[in-house]
Amino acid sequence: MQLMTKELTAKIPKLYETDSIPPDDKVIHIKYFLPGLRWTWYAAEYGPDEEVCFGYVLSGIDPNFDEWGYFSLSELKENDAERDLYFKPVKFSEVKK
Repeated sequence: MQLMTKELTAKIPKLYETDSIPPDDKVIHIKYFLPGLRWTWYAAEYGPDEEVCFGYVLSGIDPNFDEWGYFSLSELKENDAERDLYFKPVKFSEVKK
């Protein structure tokens, strides 16, 4: 499975493009997850040259580890993460619910 496609790259904002948008209003474009585990990554921005996303990470274990930050597609690939093929872009405030 491709974690990033040309179509997704064309739609997701580039790194730092949403800096002025409050976190709850940022649009989450892609959801990644580890099957069988509770880790989930929500991508709001993407840097195609670096293959790095900016978004929100849910540990699923301890809410103290949930945070906004950067994560690389290579790291997700190494850990056999998958992309939720049915996920539709939504504001982060909807993801939190």
